[in-house]
Amino acid sequence: MSAVAPAAAAPAAPAGGDEKLARMRAAMAQADGGRGVHAFIVPSEDPHMSEYPPECDARRAYISGFDGSAGTAVVCTDAALLWTDGRYFLQAGAQLGSEWTLMRHGTPTCPEVHDWLAEHLHEGARVGIDPFAHTIEAAEKLRRRLRAASMSLVPLEPNPVDAVWGVERPSPADAPLRVHAMEWAGQSVADKLAGLRQQLAEAGAGALLVTMLDEVAWLFNLRGGDVPYNPVFVSYGVVTAEGATLYVDLAKVTPEAAAHLAEAGVATKEYSALLGDVKAMAAAGTKLWMDPARVSYALKQAALAAAAEAANGSSSRKRARGANGAPAAAAPSGSEGEAAPACVILEKSSPVTLAKSVKNAAELAGLREAHLRDGAALARFLCWLDKTIASGKTLTEVEIDEHLTARRAAQPGFVEPSFPTIAGAGPNGAIIHYRAQPGTCRSVDASSLLLLDSGAQYDCGTTDITRTMHFGQPSEHQRACFTRVLQGHIGLDTVVWPEGTPGCAIDVLARVPLWSMGLNYRHGTGHGVGAALNVHEGPQSISSRFWNTQPLLEHMVCSNEPGYYEDGAFGIRIENLFVVVEANTEFRFGGQSFYGCDAITLCPIQKKMINKELLSKKEFEWLNAYHARVWASISPRLQGEEEELAWLREATSPL
Repeated sequence: MSAVAPAAAAPAAPAGGDEKLARMRAAMAQADGGRGVHAFIVPSEDPHMSEYPPECDARRAYISGFDGSAGTAVVCTDAALLWTDGRYFLQAGAQLGSEWTLMRHGTPTCPEVHDWLAEHLHEGARVGIDPFAHTIEAAEKLRRRLRAASMSLVPLEPNPVDAVWGVERPSPADAPLRVHAMEWAGQSVADKLAGLRQQLAEAGAGALLVTMLDEVAWLFNLRGGDVPYNPVFVSYGVVTAEGATLYVDLAKVTPEAAAHLAEAGVATKEYSALLGDVKAMAAAGTKLWMDPARVSYALKQAALAAAAEAANGSSSRKRARGANGAPAAAAPSGSEGEAAPACVILEKSSPVTLAKSVKNAAELAGLREAHLRDGAALARFLCWLDKTIASGKTLTEVEIDEHLTARRAAQPGFVEPSFPTIAGAGPNGAIIHYRAQPGTCRSVDASSLLLLDSGAQYDCGTTDITRTMHFGQPSEHQRACFTRVLQGHIGLDTVVWPEGTPGCAIDVLARVPLWSMGLNYRHGTGHGVGAALNVHEGPQSISSRFWNTQPLLEHMVCSNEPGYYEDGAFGIRIENLFVVVEANTEFRFGGQSFYGCDAITLCPIQKKMINKELLSKKEFEWLNAYHARVWASISPRLQGEEEELAWLREATSPL
């Protein structure tokens, strides 16, 4: 093995070069007491593995300039790379500077991050990570791969990106907590804790660490405002047989929230106290239940170090006394005589994840009510939009976003959008997670094909819907593509599957009509959705990711959103949310239950975009039945609004 090369001093940024990268490389060279690192990985995640981190933890977006929700940046002494998936290829290509290389993750020639590092760095290279921003699972996989290549993983605290960010780094959010009403929660905190304590006992663990922000919010029936579009708050939870603790900035705990927690027997501590309490529990021999796919590497390492220190301290005291209290010689360093840390970690999936994903009756009622409110807002908005464009006026994508949000905000219980609205006209519709910005956005007129993906957070539930519409005459190619996407949507909506079936087994049904034209799309077909929580949640998904074997369970909520995107031309997507419900089948083979989809999104699908010649009789019937349901559900909420009712009547009339 070659000798370990020191991390090279950072070169000065060339004229017009990326100053952030130059400062980042300087920080990397000085990291770890001056020993430095040759590469540093900057993931999207924060200490809670959030898809959408608080602004103060959005380090990958800051250092790379790419602000999509998924991606991993790697900064080396002589290279800078950004891995992201097919949803963001166009966006990343537009946002990354010239010194960055876009790695198109999921394509045949793109290696995984750990493989690229192992193949491109020299022997002895040191790869830095922030241990709070990587899961146990991810960090240990990386460590094994680097070790096989004679390289080392170096956890760094503080994160060197923070040194580059400096005083420009946003302050942590300080939004107050609010109690999520029992009307929509459906289960008390005490009952949720009782269920978890039973699982703790069955697993032989002494404490459960709850680290995902939406899981903490769900468990304690609280909501917050620390992360835009996600009603969560920066916090941890710990559940033991005797009690439960919420770790949060105590200044956020309102009197109402304090009373709510006290009623359930939940203690509160400052957010920063969690690490010390984890160490104390580990030192005392408490077995800590940690989800390796959700808990940070830092927490596991802290627990193991505390347990080892406690065990070695106890062993040293025993050796010092020896048999019958006589002095004893110390065991040689590294010998079998040294105490090993007790088995203080139980690595197992969080029980909160599945409990949260299977909605109770009140949560389902809240989600259905949210979609009724949303459907009324959308009908008013789309009526206005059609009328405005037909009058010859031109709107910008930003104006469309603003008008739609205003219509939703007029609904009772509106909190905020559930994600940044995607209003993509023409070629912008092909940027899968596009966001319009003033000054650079496109205009929408009678010649435009518009992809509109939006959603809302209401007090009762969360919505997410995509509709694609043309305000003039679409081309035959656009209509053919739209119809194939619609057929895929219908194929998934009408499928019946046996219990135990994962989403990856039915993803193909949404793609087959596109495949018949030699077309496809580079994103999953469906994701889980929270109940007045995050618009994206697991563990379920509907995609070609075959390694996700989580079955689609009764009362889970998922999206159904096939699409097609023609770079530089247009984008098409049709998205409804649905509840997994038991299907009324004639037989129950092997005593199994069978399940299907019950759509809860209520908004017309534009008929002029459909090539009727391509639809089967069953597909005709599905569309007409869906539109009849939209009319029956939404028209009562538009009483007295004659113009909007007329628009909805026409939009939902039989094809």
